[in-house]
Amino acid sequence: MKALQNKVQLIGHVGKDPIIKDFEGGKKLANLSLATKDVYVSKKGDQVEQTQWHNIVAWGKTAEIIERFVEKGKQIGITGKLTSRSYDDKEGNKRYVTEVVVSELLLMK
Repeated sequence: MKALQNKVQLIGHVGKDPIIKDFEGGKKLANLSLATKDVYVSKKGDQVEQTQWHNIVAWGKTAEIIERFVEKGKQIGITGKLTSRSYDDKEGNKRYVTEVVVSELLLMK
């Protein structure tokens, strides 16, 4: 069961071009947003689409692949784990972020 703990799988479209950061030693970080869509039928019988936005983080070789092949609108599949962190913004307010850290990437058409 350990293999199933904290595992996320998403297929969606990239919301904007990924932001790539380079670090010493050649390590890369990619940040991007991924939109997933749910469709359901309301009580009135109307089809309703609901979009969820996910913050995606990738490191190393995966970030290099994202830099080369992923752009706004591209459909991708990812497997990763959920992480949460907090930081203080410029005004000193504490902000909380939940992200998916990618372990596997699938480039789609």
